[in-house]
Amino acid sequence: MLTVVQVLGMSSEDEMIACFLSGELSSRRFGPGLRSHLSAAGQAEQLLTHPDLSDAGANFARRALLAATRGYGENRDLFENFPTQVTWARALLSPDEAASVRYLDYSYWVELSGGSRRPTDAAARIKAGLRAFDVTNDPFVDAAQALIGGECFPPLILVGERQDNLVCLEGHLRLTAHALAGFPADIECLIGTAPAMGRWAQ
Repeated sequence: MLTVVQVLGMSSEDEMIACFLSGELSSRRFGPGLRSHLSAAGQAEQLLTHPDLSDAGANFARRALLAATRGYGENRDLFENFPTQVTWARALLSPDEAASVRYLDYSYWVELSGGSRRPTDAAARIKAGLRAFDVTNDPFVDAAQALIGGECFPPLILVGERQDNLVCLEGHLRLTAHALAGFPADIECLIGTAPAMGRWAQ
């Protein structure tokens, strides 16, 4: 088990939602759909790129967007069995702590990691030229090169019953890039804990 991570301060549900949507906006897979929902809601990308957490209306709009795209607060899709009461904190993970974070229990990430759901195992398989379901590994390699080149990534969003046993909620590609780069530095993240999180973070 890990030691308790270095907590920088308390966070909030509103900050988590803003961070989650910001991460997905830059995703090749989820970005286009998110932009489509933004347009349909009559919202500009600035709602996600420059979130004002003191604006209750903007917080409500982001929460509705995450509900529409990923089922947040509606007990479906990605957020099925996700608890309603979660304590959020901003934290730094050491390389060893980050290496022990598990992927979401989803077929692609299970396959990519050879069944372990560990980013270090996924990185080793990527370096060996292995693919999950014949999906290209280029995005992981590109992201790792960007990280080595000095690019700053958005925080990972991690959850668990406790801070010493965490599963990635958002940021799987970035977590994998860190692993490919050898976890060169501490990683900024948001951590959500709840006694009932084990139903989601298995």
